[in-house]
Amino acid sequence: MVLKPSIINRLAPLELKARTIVEGFITGLHKSPYQGFSVEFAEHRPYNQGDDFKHIDWKVYGKSERFYVKRFEAETNLRAYVALDVSSSMAFRYFSEWSKLRYSVHFAAALMYMMHRQRDATGLVLFDDEIRKRFPAKSSQSHLRHLYAELESLLEREEELGAEQRRSASAAALHQLAETLKQRSLVIILSDLFENVEDHDALVSALKHLRHQKHEVLLFNVLEHQSERKLDFGGGRMLFEDMETGAELEVIPAQVKEDYKAKVEEYTRRFRIACSNARVDFEEIDTQRSFDVALLAFLNKRKRMV
Repeated sequence: MVLKPSIINRLAPLELKARTIVEGFITGLHKSPYQGFSVEFAEHRPYNQGDDFKHIDWKVYGKSERFYVKRFEAETNLRAYVALDVSSSMAFRYFSEWSKLRYSVHFAAALMYMMHRQRDATGLVLFDDEIRKRFPAKSSQSHLRHLYAELESLLEREEELGAEQRRSASAAALHQLAETLKQRSLVIILSDLFENVEDHDALVSALKHLRHQKHEVLLFNVLEHQSERKLDFGGGRMLFEDMETGAELEVIPAQVKEDYKAKVEEYTRRFRIACSNARVDFEEIDTQRSFDVALLAFLNKRKRMV
């Protein structure tokens, strides 16, 4: 079930929005070829020869006619941090109903709700050119509500953040995070990666730093594809403003569109290869699409870790 932003906007608080997004996603999984990822079985694994029969969950067998055994606490619990980019460029939107920040906040809330259901400890990191706030990973309901409250405050300050010209410097912030996280964790990064191409190597180095510290990394590149990937603005003259520096550039998008797309595709291809070589999972998110692909990418990552 695909939920439009206009429908989600009517719900409150953020916790209810997160639950609605996840439950809609799970409903879709049951009707799709990916039903093996159903969160219903997140705390179970298939029966293997030699497993003790006393650990079989007969209620699950009654529903699925398949043998599943209950996982032990040590098998199921993960420690995860959602690292959210709060630089000014994240406040951008043109075609989408939501800005990149608003989309990312709702996606982060859905991830936290899903992880809490699976008894994973979840923390939150807010960054731009450095780490602005960091909340430890815990699995309690009270902690989850505290994280939701912090995310709610970002939504309330969305316009303010967009006007502050906060610069992106993901590499510096992620190096800082790698140095401060002491326990092996899954680091889920939500960012538009809005930094100079010249900083490509520094960003890859920061991702490698996280991997060197034994952390698993799942990087979501959050973009409005119609504008930022396709430059699909029509044929008129437009004035573009850099939200992080205030610099302006007047262009006719139709005249540079094909060259722009080719360069962006080549940059993305090289970056994807670099992430693969560093054993970092890289996914693109389009703010004009549903959360399903991104949530499925998270479940794929979690499945490989347990």
